Amino acid sequence: GYLNTINFGQGNYGIENASNYYFNKSSKDLSLEESIILAGIPKSPGNYNPVSNYESSINRSKIVINSMINNNKLDSNIANNLFNKEIEIYAKKDSEGLSNIMYYQDAVKQELNSINSIPKSLINTGGIRIYTSLNVDLQKKLEESVKNNVKDDMQASSIIIDPKTGNIMALIGGVDYSKSQYNRVISSQRQVGSTMKPLLYYAALENGMTGASKFKSEKTTFTFANNDTYSPSNYNDKYANKDITMAAAIAYSDNIYAVKTHLFLGEETLVNIAKRMGVNKQLDEIASLPLGTIELSMIDFANAYTTLASGGYKRDLSFINRVEDLNGNILYEKKYIDNQVLNNNDVYILNELLTSTYNSAFKDYNTPTIISLASKISRKYAMKSGSTSTDCWMVGYNPNILMMVWNGYDDNREVKAADGNIAKNIWVNTVESYKADNKEWYEKSDNVVGLLLDAITGEEVSNSKNAYVYYFIKGSEDILE
Repeated sequence: GYLNTINFGQGNYGIENASNYYFNKSSKDLSLEESIILAGIPKSPGNYNPVSNYESSINRSKIVINSMINNNKLDSNIANNLFNKEIEIYAKKDSEGLSNIMYYQDAVKQELNSINSIPKSLINTGGIRIYTSLNVDLQKKLEESVKNNVKDDMQASSIIIDPKTGNIMALIGGVDYSKSQYNRVISSQRQVGSTMKPLLYYAALENGMTGASKFKSEKTTFTFANNDTYSPSNYNDKYANKDITMAAAIAYSDNIYAVKTHLFLGEETLVNIAKRMGVNKQLDEIASLPLGTIELSMIDFANAYTTLASGGYKRDLSFINRVEDLNGNILYEKKYIDNQVLNNNDVYILNELLTSTYNSAFKDYNTPTIISLASKISRKYAMKSGSTSTDCWMVGYNPNILMMVWNGYDDNREVKAADGNIAKNIWVNTVESYKADNKEWYEKSDNVVGLLLDAITGEEVSNSKNAYVYYFIKGSEDILE
């Protein structure tokens, strides 16, 4: 019973699973050397398995050998001939190339333990079959993209979700599971930067603002009732020094516009909308909230973005679809509930506004923040990047797929400006590989109208190269007259 349940590292529990994983054979067919390697792992599965650290695994095996000799279970002459050449480890030749799949597997186990309808005795003895929403092709592409883009000791994490169901199709919690089993999607809390702004702008639309609503973008110091001041700045200190529209503010990720909107709505508005969208962490009502100065786990933040990507429906994010016992009896099955928490028309308008981030019509005193990806995408996405001094984020979605990426350092070292391209490249290389049969954009209702306006000013088009379709709730476009 012990051998069939003990942890052998790399997500393997039980001697038979470990034997098949590390050596591609049943435990009854193991060589003496292979058996000794496996016997050494349970002391510290993360450190002594031969995939994480082959040298430590062999050093641990020598301790096992000495113990066997001392207990008269192994002849010293035989022992002298062991480990004279490198042992072939099959796990390093995983046929799917999924070296980091254990991040996903660990998350499945965590979710499994939270399902009360499944007896813990069955979980511990392996008497169940678990059906997940893993998309192997996406997972493989994600791992490949991370490997190709992240260098040195930088870390990265990512989650890919089906917005129609909340099913998690792929996940990577770090660059190398063999070196760090810490899952940065689930356990790490990082500042989210400007990726917080779409939540704010949804709230603005719901409260009567439009994509053409204007605030002046200029260096600003805000003074509050208690004489405290707050002086946010734009990236590279670039300001329009004129009125800009919400669409332009999204395109350039203008911080001044965001803070003015936030204070105009009331600091409690963004806190409440984040909660309604599914963010579980209680956020503080502070002036810098729309700039993402708070820390969130990626999976918590993903709740809000899934609500936007689904067209306004709050989804239960999950890895597991169904669990059966070995006789095929269903112990658990995910229930899909359509819980609409946002106005679908406002969500449609916001999702359209989030295409300004890579639209060349907005080239003016500044450049759209994700213009570098415009030539690399074949479909329409709502997209937003974000950065702080220590964190880089990229989020993008359409009705079929939502993908979030983070990169940075575990020790909170400062990132370089160019490091933001890492998250963007991981995102585009992965998401563009996903082919879906269903619609690729959201349906516009009759209550939404589009007007061709000047991208920069939100007024009558004077130059065709700056033409951009602004969308309005029917009747709200009258404000332009």
